[in-house]
Amino acid sequence: METPAETKAPALKEMFDAARFRLVAKELQAVEPRFDAKEFLVRSLESLDELNLMARMRRMTESLHGSLPGNYRKQIKSLRSLAPRIGRGFVTLVLPDFVGRYGLEDFETSLEALKYFTTFGSSEFAIREFLRHDLSRTLAVMEEWSRDESEDVRRLASEGCRPRLPWSFRLEALIADPSPVVPILENLRADPSKYVRKSVANHLNDITKDHPAWVLERVNGWPLENVATAWIVRHALRTLIKKGDKRALAVVGAGERAEVRLDAFSVEPHRLKLGGRLSFSFRLTSLIAEPQRLVVDYAVHYMKKSGETSAKVFKLKTLALPGHGSVTLGRQQLIKDFTTRVHHPGRHEVEILVNGESLAKDSFELVR
Repeated sequence: METPAETKAPALKEMFDAARFRLVAKELQAVEPRFDAKEFLVRSLESLDELNLMARMRRMTESLHGSLPGNYRKQIKSLRSLAPRIGRGFVTLVLPDFVGRYGLEDFETSLEALKYFTTFGSSEFAIREFLRHDLSRTLAVMEEWSRDESEDVRRLASEGCRPRLPWSFRLEALIADPSPVVPILENLRADPSKYVRKSVANHLNDITKDHPAWVLERVNGWPLENVATAWIVRHALRTLIKKGDKRALAVVGAGERAEVRLDAFSVEPHRLKLGGRLSFSFRLTSLIAEPQRLVVDYAVHYMKKSGETSAKVFKLKTLALPGHGSVTLGRQQLIKDFTTRVHHPGRHEVEILVNGESLAKDSFELVR
C-alpha cells in the first residue's frame, strides 16, 4: 500500500526551502549589517520550487555573492562568522561551495576557509575545484591536513582527493596515476577515528577500480596487526573480494580454498512478489582439524529487462571457523525497486560464495 503523501519524508531539496534562505539572511545580517538581505531573498526565491537540491545550493551561493558587500576576502570573513550560526550538516556545504565557485584566484585564503568550513559539514566537493586547478599545490596543503588534530580536517585530506568521489566530477589525473596521494594515505593508515578510516578505505576502494595491483602492493606493506589498519584494508578491498580476487582474499587471510561442506541451503519463498522479503540460510561444516578464515558472500543474479541476468554480490560474514566446527548463516533481503535498481519478473538465482568460490545455488521466481 502506498504511503499517504502527508506522511512521506520531505524531499532532500527541502533542506534549502524558503525558510532556510530567510534564516541565512537573518543570521548573516546579524554579523554583517551591510548585507542586503532583501536583495538576497529576491535573488534566491524566484522559481525556487523548480530547482533540485544541488541547484538550490548553488542558487544560495550565487545569491550570497551578489548580496554580500566587499571583495572576496571580506565576503569570506563574513561567511566565517556565519558558519557557527547555521549549525552543522548538509546545508553548510553552501559555504565551501562559495569558496570553490569564487576563490580559485586567492589560494591561501580559500584553502584556509575550506579547512575551517569542513568542521561544520564538509569541504570535500569544493576542494576538488582547487585540485583540478592546481593539483600539486593543493595536495601539498592536504598532506598537512592529514596530520591535523581535527578528525574533520584529516578526513577532508582523504575524502577530497578520492579519484571517484560520488556526487562530484572525477579527478582524471589521479585516476591515471594515484601516486601523488600516497603521503596522505600513509599518514592516515592507522587513524584513530573511524570517520577518517572509512574515508581512507573508500579512497583505496576507488583506486582498486583502476589500479588493483597498485593497491594490493601498497597495503601488503602496511602493519595489518594494527586493528585500525586492518579495518581500513578489509573495507578497501571489498570490491576485489566480492569479485573473488585471490590476491585480495589472501591479504585478509582467506586466500586458501575453503575446506568446508555446505548443507541445508534453503531459499524461501520460491515464488516472491515484488515488495516481499527473501530469506535464505545454510550450514558450513569444516572438513579439516585446523581453523580456517572464511569470507562468506552471496550473489543475487537479477533478471534484466533483456532476459539476461546480472549478479550483484553482497557481504554476508567474515569468520574464523574452528577445526571440524559448524556455523549456520542466513539473511533476509527486501526485494523492492530502488532508484538504482528496477526489478524485472522472472527467475533469479541466489549463489553462496566462500573465499571467492561458488558453493551452492538456488532460485526464486519474482512476480509483480
